[in-house]
Amino acid sequence: MTGNDHLAGHLADLRAALGLLTRLPLPHAPLRGADAAWAWPLAGAVVGALAAAAGSLALWPGLPAGVAAALVLGAQAMLTGAMHEDGLADTADGLWGGWDKARRLAIMKDSHIGTYGVVALLVVGLARWSALVAVLEAGAHWPVLIAVGALSRVPMAVLMSALPNARGAGLAQSVGRPAAGVALGAAALGIGLALLLTGGMAVAMAALAGGLCLALALVARAKIGGQTGDVLGASQQLAEAAALAVAAAHLA
Repeated sequence: MTGNDHLAGHLADLRAALGLLTRLPLPHAPLRGADAAWAWPLAGAVVGALAAAAGSLALWPGLPAGVAAALVLGAQAMLTGAMHEDGLADTADGLWGGWDKARRLAIMKDSHIGTYGVVALLVVGLARWSALVAVLEAGAHWPVLIAVGALSRVPMAVLMSALPNARGAGLAQSVGRPAAGVALGAAALGIGLALLLTGGMAVAMAALAGGLCLALALVARAKIGGQTGDVLGASQQLAEAAALAVAAAHLA
């Protein structure tokens, strides 16, 4: 395989990642399946950059940082179709609202949102918003949002590789299970980008995000026997909230 073939394959993986994880109006993405999971941090970095641009546009006319932070969160939800927020809500409802695996999975598939889902969205959303306010006030939203966007997609690839699919159906099952090397590549890329953009702060960001997602993985393994697309979305939200909180603390 030539260098041009390798480049074409990498670009196809990036298109597939953007097609899966965003709602950007791109040409039809190739079906690369789990092999493209290494590029998920790059898709997250794109979302982070576009969200940072929304933050800059909000700050330019003098809007308060709190308003700008809300617009950043709204931009992220629009760019991703709020798929990660939906996963967080469904995971909270399912893991804590059912008494056995079958009922938990049924709750997670239900389009209605319950009390646990509302609480999870409020708590994680407020954590993200309050941390974003501090980051915006420090004028560091460009490097932080791009770094966090990349870093927060790493747990999705790692959990998808490490845990079996609990449902045997759905988006996560259709994508497939990334090989360990693909997941390791995603981790190296996400953490590497975060280190490049935020320096040593990225180590603490990755540690806290990784710890929270490890806890989520253990709970999901115990309660439903593995991961689903909703659990992967929840891991992204938890990782983002954790990384933003670390960034806010360092910038305070």
